[in-house]
Amino acid sequence: MSRKTRTASQLQDEVSRRLHRLQDIVDEGVKIRVPRPQLQEPDASGCNWDTKHFGNMAGHERAVAEVVAMVRKEFNLSTEAKHLNSLFGEPSPE
Repeated sequence: MSRKTRTASQLQDEVSRRLHRLQDIVDEGVKIRVPRPQLQEPDASGCNWDTKHFGNMAGHERAVAEVVAMVRKEFNLSTEAKHLNSLFGEPSPE
């Protein structure tokens, strides 16, 4: 299965969304802080990112690990560099 590519912000949002839909987390009303994914060399499965140092996850370590594993199976981190000028509507130099 080939992975879809997403930005770091999109991956961070996806992990957060999935975590905060889990019934145990909803029931406890806990808000887990999800850090931005970090680019790494592709591992044996081909995934090129990981994320560590979640905040406020005490008692939910297993659920966090499972969600991250699921998202890592589906998505890779985009490595495409954006040109700064494109933020201001100016064309990128070729």
